[in-house]
Amino acid sequence: MEIYQPIFTTFVLVEEKLIQILEKSKHNEKENAAFLKRLKKQSKQNIDQSFHQEHDAVFDRIDCLDCGNCCSTTSPIFTDQDTKRLSKLFRVKPVQFIAEYLRTDLDGDRVLKSTPCPFLMDDKKCFVYDVRPQACSEYPHTNRKNMYQILDLTQKNSLVCPAVADIVEHLREIAPKKTFR
Repeated sequence: MEIYQPIFTTFVLVEEKLIQILEKSKHNEKENAAFLKRLKKQSKQNIDQSFHQEHDAVFDRIDCLDCGNCCSTTSPIFTDQDTKRLSKLFRVKPVQFIAEYLRTDLDGDRVLKSTPCPFLMDDKKCFVYDVRPQACSEYPHTNRKNMYQILDLTQKNSLVCPAVADIVEHLREIAPKKTFR
């Protein structure tokens, strides 16, 4: 029985650390939003480079499977290709998959009917991981090109994803020392 105690303790400590990162980001929401707004005016290439460096560093420390908050609180947009792949997995027609799991939001996008994601298992693993929606595989979008285009989304994601929160917080902290020209 003692063999399991260190694993449980580690899990609790990791989860607590992720919660603390999100709480800090929520506390600094206005400052982070103002920073990202100012950042839009900087060199697009340097914005990408800074985010990509931070993305790599943060994901060396944070494992999404320790969190799953994105799957618990938000819905990806489902493309037609996503719907076809998932329908094939469930051996139903796309129209049946859509009727069972999806709705159309105010922007006209197909999203999940409910959260948490119905494909999120108790162990925070994804039941459909190999055929997950493109938006899921690209989340949290901090390693994409043209980050300047999605800085508003990045701000929103910093309130959901500890990795994004950590990236934004660190970039804001080092901004006075770093030139984003």
